[in-house]
Amino acid sequence: MGFNWSLPFGGLGGSIGEPDAAPVHSITLFVALLLTCILIGHLLEKSRWMNESITALVIGVVTGILILVTTGGKSSRILIFDEEIFFIYLLPPIIFNAGFQVKKKQFFRNFMTITLFGAVGTLISFVIIFLGSRKLFSILGIDFLDTMDFLALGAIFSATDSVCTLQVLSQEDTPLLYSLVFGEGVVNDATSVVLFNAIQRFDLSHITSSIALQLLGSFLYLFFTSTLLGIAIGLLSAYIIKKLYFGRHSTDREVSLMMLMAYLSYVMAELFDLSGILTVFFCGIVMSHYTWHNVTESSRVTTKHAFAALSFISEIFIFLYVGMDALDIEKWRIVAKSPATSAGVSSVMLGMVLLGRAASVFPLSFISNLFKKSDNDKIQFKEQIIIWWAGLIRGAVSMALAYNQFTRAGYTQLQGNAFMITSTITIVLFSTVVFGLATKPLIRWLLPGHTARSSELEDDAKALSLPLLGISQDPGAETSTDNIQRPVSLRMLLTKPTNTVHYYWRKFDDGFMRPVFGGRGFTPFVPGSPIERSLHGGK
Repeated sequence: MGFNWSLPFGGLGGSIGEPDAAPVHSITLFVALLLTCILIGHLLEKSRWMNESITALVIGVVTGILILVTTGGKSSRILIFDEEIFFIYLLPPIIFNAGFQVKKKQFFRNFMTITLFGAVGTLISFVIIFLGSRKLFSILGIDFLDTMDFLALGAIFSATDSVCTLQVLSQEDTPLLYSLVFGEGVVNDATSVVLFNAIQRFDLSHITSSIALQLLGSFLYLFFTSTLLGIAIGLLSAYIIKKLYFGRHSTDREVSLMMLMAYLSYVMAELFDLSGILTVFFCGIVMSHYTWHNVTESSRVTTKHAFAALSFISEIFIFLYVGMDALDIEKWRIVAKSPATSAGVSSVMLGMVLLGRAASVFPLSFISNLFKKSDNDKIQFKEQIIIWWAGLIRGAVSMALAYNQFTRAGYTQLQGNAFMITSTITIVLFSTVVFGLATKPLIRWLLPGHTARSSELEDDAKALSLPLLGISQDPGAETSTDNIQRPVSLRMLLTKPTNTVHYYWRKFDDGFMRPVFGGRGFTPFVPGSPIERSLHGGK
């Protein structure tokens, strides 16, 4: 299965009438649109409202309108959506680059809170959307869905859009918020996909305690095995490059090996029915910590920007297509026969998204704050509002799951399925544009002049002042183990578990992991290599 490229402009190209001409014209037009998104996004870089996702959505909608007019209302797009293409080709570079670029110390410091939001919060949202939509649809007289469909809706609309959130929040200006919202987004997407797949596998028409335990066991198994697979492949790539040191002959081999190993982690997870999102994310973290420091300086610059560019193009591709698909005339013609029902379905689902998000963020924030001794480490109410608001955005994951549940190869002739697809498109567009546009102003209003907290600046001064993937080769650029307070009692382990775990991890990392797998300060020395030339002043 793949994208079905179609020719929107009949007869375009004159003498080029062969069957192969259609894909060429369609690809040319889509690439031109991608370039347009990049150019306009650059011009709007300083806008306090717009971001790349919204720009691509708007351009997609405008293009869809033009294609509709040109084709006489027959089509609004130049390709047919296939959720497998999204999961296999477009999502991996986005998630991997997120793990590759993330500030690890900030992420793991808040790991328990992130897991609480991403896993438990998603389950709460899933249950509320499932029960609420089922009850309200019954009141409205909407009867074209069965129990499995309602369960699928719970998983579909529990998936937040981490792609758009990455462009809205700043990792430097709001490190805590970025860490929580982004980290939750990754775990959330993985949890939503796991829930959706579980719905397809289990008979959930009659949920029993036994089935609930099976679901819980399946989720825990997928979470841990997916994480371990990503870590294993990341370490394998580091060990291979450290031992063979490809850069002495060809930086191209180094870059190619890193890219292919990263993609291998994702496809292996899919092959073994694991969570590719979690696998490739943790593979990115491990590769940035070990593998990246084992390659030549030119390869570091290349991989850093290559991964970022692939992620950037994939994001624009997704949102551009979503904007075009929003005007799919086939589905809207079916829905137009009952506009009141369509509006009711969209309103109910949007209301459940708002309610489900609130029911997960605020109670879980309260629980998280109970286990934090310092007020500086607690999630303040204004920050909870921002986390709630930023997580309301729904995007490509919701679209992909909806197409998987309610269409075949992007098409549907069933009225009920058309209602669900158009409602999903409506919510994705509304949430991305409205919630996405208002997120930056909301942050500036609630947190004027917001900077990193004093405790974070004190603990992470070096980590936050230098890019995670900076070009500096100074081993002292990273916080030394000597600066970490040594745990001297069980009481410290209970009162400051993060610092204690971090101390023992750094001790193990410096004593065993880095000498074996490489990393900052443990780059292999090879005669004739760029390392030797740099040590001799480039001679």
